[in-house]
Amino acid sequence: MNNITFLGRCLILLILVLSISFGIHAFIRGSNDLNPFGDLLVWSYVTNLILAFGIVVFIHSLRHKMKTQLGFLFIAGSFLKFLLFFVFFYPSFKQDEVISQGEFSSFFIPYFLALVIETYFTAVLLKNLEKENPG
Repeated sequence: MNNITFLGRCLILLILVLSISFGIHAFIRGSNDLNPFGDLLVWSYVTNLILAFGIVVFIHSLRHKMKTQLGFLFIAGSFLKFLLFFVFFYPSFKQDEVISQGEFSSFFIPYFLALVIETYFTAVLLKNLEKENPG
């Protein structure tokens, strides 16, 4: 795996973790007599994967030019994800005036998993940046 680039490892881990989680999530929904792909489940996993990877790519591409602002860029990426949630997911979830447990988990499970991976790779990037140019 040493021949795979930093961004390649990030993408592989995101796809692997989110795919496994998606399969388990859909199975549990189906086992509970819910539509396995309902509550925008597919869209949520795909959106979180793309946004998390996009944020890591964005931070990676600006790591030398804006190294003192990388934390703010990371926070801005999180803000963007919440903004997209409120624009695209929230209206659908609130149609019946209540956000069900299924709707909540359909967005926040992939959001949380992608955020953990995104945070890990951003931390590794910052650590490597510090090693490249200490002080």
